Amino acid sequence: MSNPDPRAQRLIASHLQRVLIVDPNAAPARLLGDLLKQLGAKYVHVEATHKGAMEACPAIQPQMIFTELTGPALDGLAFVRELRDSGLACRKVPITVVTADATAQTITASRDAGVHEFLRKPFTIKDLTRRVEAVTLKPRPWVEAVRYIGPDRRRFNSGDYQGPRKRKSDSEAPTIADRITQALKILRAAIDAIDTNPAQALRSMMAQVADLQAVAAETNDIRLAEAALALQSTLRTAAASGKLTRAELENGALGLWGFKSQDEAKGPAKSAA
Repeated sequence: MSNPDPRAQRLIASHLQRVLIVDPNAAPARLLGDLLKQLGAKYVHVEATHKGAMEACPAIQPQMIFTELTGPALDGLAFVRELRDSGLACRKVPITVVTADATAQTITASRDAGVHEFLRKPFTIKDLTRRVEAVTLKPRPWVEAVRYIGPDRRRFNSGDYQGPRKRKSDSEAPTIADRITQALKILRAAIDAIDTNPAQALRSMMAQVADLQAVAAETNDIRLAEAALALQSTLRTAAASGKLTRAELENGALGLWGFKSQDEAKGPAKSAA
């Protein structure tokens, strides 16, 4: 490994106890599995199709997934999006696309589907190690939105990605104001989606409430904590009853909109994350 720290090696190995490879081609799948075992992988399971991969996820609970982009019965990015949007326990695991089709378009599409890393075939064990280290030693913040579910795209740093970042400060840690603005943007989008995608909208709103409560605790902001708690209470009541109405959600979130920046206060966000 490129990182000689034994503690880092143990951490990496602990994330490789159960690995899923999705590739219709047996030879490259076997090669990838052998290289992963050199990095500490214990159990490597291979599937060739989208359907097989989705069925394998709840059965083996993979800690890391590697997928090809295409095959006779495989759309790798559709598999990624379905897993991210599912209720499975492994929906947030690191996913790396491994393919020879490494165009700017496919790399950007992979990033936007919720992929953590991108690895171009053919690759060396050094290339693979860098990707595995990136997702285990330098994890990116998770974004639980409606139109996007996955690691923070603004910090996508795969070695094959040459596209622009979303803003100049993307390499810096987000400020408190950034975190609040992001959470409120996603909340607005989730409320707007309550009739079309209620399960993900609820999951997204709960995640934003947790983020806002964390910010409130870090800054000792009692007003923010109370506003987040009000929405959390609304969400819990709605989840228990199975009834999610937009009017109730709007009312529950009422105390949060005052925390918008001046730019955000001018109108609802057009997109989130």
